[in-house]
Amino acid sequence: MATKPPQGDPVQDAPKVAERKRAAAGLPAIGHTLRMAHQQMGVKRTALTLLSVNQKDGFDCPGCAWPEPEHRHKAEFCENGAKAVAEEATLRRVTPEFFAAHPVSDLARRSGYWLGQQGRLTHPMYLPEGADHYEPVSWERAFDIVAEELTALSSPDEAVFYTSGRTSNEAAFLYQLFARKLGTNNLPDCSNMCHESSGSALSETIGVGKGSVLLEDLYQADLIVVAGQNPGTNHPRMLSALEKAKANGARVVSVNPLPEAGLERFKNPQTPKGLTTGTSLTDLFLQIRIGGDQALFRLLNKLILDTPGALDEEFVREHTHGFHEFAEAARAADWDETLAATGLAREDVERFLRLVLDSERIVVCWAMGLTQHKHSVPMIREIVNFLLLRGNIGRPGAGVCPVRGHSNVQGDRTMGIFERPAPAFLDALEREFGFAPPREHGYDVVRAIRALRDGEAKVFFAMGGNFVSASPDTEVTEAAMRRARLTVHVSTKLNRSHAVTGARALILPTLGRTERDLQAGGEQFVTVEDSMGMVHASRGRLDPASPHLLSEPAIVCRLARRVLGAEDDVPWEEFEKDYATVRDRIARVVPGFEDFNARVAHPGGFALPHAPRDERRFPTATGKANFTAAPVEYPHLPEGRLLLQTLRSHDQYNTTIYGLDDRYRGIRNGRRVVLVNPDDAEALKLADGSYVDLVSEWRDGVERRAPGFRVVHYPTARGCAAAYYPETNVLVPLDATADVSNTPASKSVVVRLEQSATD
Repeated sequence: MATKPPQGDPVQDAPKVAERKRAAAGLPAIGHTLRMAHQQMGVKRTALTLLSVNQKDGFDCPGCAWPEPEHRHKAEFCENGAKAVAEEATLRRVTPEFFAAHPVSDLARRSGYWLGQQGRLTHPMYLPEGADHYEPVSWERAFDIVAEELTALSSPDEAVFYTSGRTSNEAAFLYQLFARKLGTNNLPDCSNMCHESSGSALSETIGVGKGSVLLEDLYQADLIVVAGQNPGTNHPRMLSALEKAKANGARVVSVNPLPEAGLERFKNPQTPKGLTTGTSLTDLFLQIRIGGDQALFRLLNKLILDTPGALDEEFVREHTHGFHEFAEAARAADWDETLAATGLAREDVERFLRLVLDSERIVVCWAMGLTQHKHSVPMIREIVNFLLLRGNIGRPGAGVCPVRGHSNVQGDRTMGIFERPAPAFLDALEREFGFAPPREHGYDVVRAIRALRDGEAKVFFAMGGNFVSASPDTEVTEAAMRRARLTVHVSTKLNRSHAVTGARALILPTLGRTERDLQAGGEQFVTVEDSMGMVHASRGRLDPASPHLLSEPAIVCRLARRVLGAEDDVPWEEFEKDYATVRDRIARVVPGFEDFNARVAHPGGFALPHAPRDERRFPTATGKANFTAAPVEYPHLPEGRLLLQTLRSHDQYNTTIYGLDDRYRGIRNGRRVVLVNPDDAEALKLADGSYVDLVSEWRDGVERRAPGFRVVHYPTARGCAAAYYPETNVLVPLDATADVSNTPASKSVVVRLEQSATD
């Protein structure tokens, strides 16, 4: 049977620490999956739900964006995907009675774990100005409240429309259409905080801001480089793809400041071998210092240039631009500087070079460990340089593979959720709907927070997500949100953003991926795009958690009718009744979606076109793939300080906390831990088990403090430390962002560790 939610917040002041694991998944993952699923759903519902996850006639996992193979297992899900499904399909409910018993001031004191464990939201809820309790409200009144605030604005640009990656293609397209009909491009999204750096670098260099590989390319690769990524926790089904690639002869290089269990050994629970010994995945582990990746790839590129016959001269001549300027910069790379920047030994770099030279087909995968630094964009450009040198873009078994974190975050961007839309997209929107969309760029996440802080934005509307917990500089973000006139969250479950509100606030409960979507036109399905540009249908199987829920497309359509008025000629009511009519419009606006309804009816969906991959055609400003020659950057650490990266535990997904353990790293019953190299700890006189405050240092001189963290001696790279977010987001300055992309620099925060008052 499902269990009841916790009544009180669990005590986390004494985390238990054991030896870290050297393998991921296996029998422990099966046990943990079933235990957490049963707690939320019970036995029968667990079986019904999990057997539909990621199936061609089922629903897309609301967790990560890793693609599904053509031939799928009966259980095509991972441990963390099962946790995401269980929390959405839970039998626990957050009713109006819950809000009557818990004032907002109480919710604001609760942990994110406790809030999330309470269950599914059942009714629209409204927090009047000056009140401390949410109260139930009708959908009609909720839309009236939003309309009141939006129409009272002096400019549409005083409204911010945020999107989480869970939002379907149909809902995202309608959402951006509504915002632009209102008159603003203020459409920040969670990409601004994660892979914006990837999109910026790839758009400039290869002309498409997405990865260039499909699953089959990983299976055909000779060498796969996994940099700044922990797939064992963040994208566990990727381990199956790496295992298959290894079986086909691929070698794997892991570049990361921490050793991660999933990349050491994978115990595939779908195979007999996986339940015993498993498969060793990494052939070479490069334990790089935080932020040293650009320097590593720059030196590697120099060594390739210096090796006779290593350069693919025909590809470079026919398909690239800027080679000579790049080559001049690369040949200036210095061994001593690179080894200082990376913390690597010379023999490690030389081993990496030998693997590269022995490989005809190379894929480079990366995630947040590369995208959240000041110099992330040139870092990723340097990886593109590396691949271009040997022709490793636009042929089977090779290419760039930025691994997206949330299940439709890439699709939302494709649908037009972007504060800086391409003129061609706006032109197509204008032709299709007969209005002039705004052309001025809007706010991304960081700029939206500044606008709220400065009183330049007054209404904040979030389609999913947990904006307050996901954003940097927690105290600044929360103060900014509290300055808003109205905050609105379309949500399935309770989170901290519901407790940090504007003068007025609404919680609008919506259907989850797991649930049937019945509209006037019959049962509906939605579509999503995975990390490799595959688009497919998602059909929920469960009855809705409450009869008072609306789907995301229905919420947008009803809100648009109420705000824009009867004179608006967009057929919002038709769109709400039948999502196929939305897809017909997408097909005429978004390139690659021609004949959308017919193509998505094919089991497994279809691949979007990708010119570099499909044709070796590069739609850049030069018409070719662009080499770049940015100066090499890496963090410089003051004496007595450490460079902190924020990361996830194994019991969380983004800001959703499923539990208080990090099984692979040996942490139990607590999240306020900081992982420190034993040699650094000795130099700083930090005993294992002692308690410290983390204090970040940045050029503005503001003290940002995260108190009461247990020191854990851990094999991090020298000079580097790690701790979980969102608890450490308070340390990331709002203005500390990546050049070009403006992504918060959450992976390279200079900190000092001070003895805690709790020690």
